Amino acid sequence: MFRLGFVSAIVPELSLDQLLAFAAAERFACVEAMCWPVGKAERKFAGVTHVNVSGLTLGGADDILALCAKHGVSLSGLGYYPNPLDPDAKVAKAAVEHLKKVIQAAAMLGLKNVNTFTGRDWTRSVDDNWPRFLKTWKPLIKFAEDHDIRIGIENCPMSFTRDEWPGGKNLFTTPVIWRRAFSDIPSAHFGLNYDPSHFVLQHMDPASPLREFQDKLFHLHAKDVQLHRDRLNEVGVFAHPNEWHTPRIPGYGEMDWGRFMAALMATTYRGPVCIEVEDPTFGKTLAGRQDALRVAGNALRPYCVG
Repeated sequence: MFRLGFVSAIVPELSLDQLLAFAAAERFACVEAMCWPVGKAERKFAGVTHVNVSGLTLGGADDILALCAKHGVSLSGLGYYPNPLDPDAKVAKAAVEHLKKVIQAAAMLGLKNVNTFTGRDWTRSVDDNWPRFLKTWKPLIKFAEDHDIRIGIENCPMSFTRDEWPGGKNLFTTPVIWRRAFSDIPSAHFGLNYDPSHFVLQHMDPASPLREFQDKLFHLHAKDVQLHRDRLNEVGVFAHPNEWHTPRIPGYGEMDWGRFMAALMATTYRGPVCIEVEDPTFGKTLAGRQDALRVAGNALRPYCVG
């Protein structure tokens, strides 16, 4: 069965100890711990640091593992979602260097997975981004191989704010792009952190790629989405996505979770399923966001352990 967990970005005010205590109390088996550089957030749901990888020592890693053991909750992986292909070379370089620290930290913690974005220059086409993608990611994947860490790229378009328009800040959105990337960078350490809601957003079948890419499924985000068809009838799919969709927790959106989880069960994947909360329904308070995790957990628990 799958291990049910959640993405720690939704509860930035909790310490790692408090985060794991909450997860244990609510019967979650694992948590994806955010590892942004300490400082001001670049965007919503970014800038969260539950594992500070800068200067992490083996002793510090042991302390983190001791907290996990204390609460009986594991780390599904480390998460850091910047733009390593940002057109500003300084920004891109900082993202790559910090991502390397996250990879090293994951190895010290005895983990398998680091989850991230490939990035993208949102003003240019996929083809125009490709040479820089290869130049950046071939050595990054080699670095991950050297540390025996799997890199799971989330399939999020990252086209939700005006500064991400029109191309979005992440290349890894469709099976056509995945095939090309996995062909050009063939590695058992290069795969997917799959979020089915991003297929729904793109008017695609979220179960359709699972069988073909089952060997590349390293981690899974559980999020839902509501498509506002009355708005779509007015503005069309080429309008800014925030004009016609809202992120939802599992059970509150368009996803048929029974069908999707059955399709996932038919693959070889048996890893974490981590709830990602971006749903405004439950409000902005900590208590409301924790309730969102509880409700989403209840929706998915029949398919998962924890």
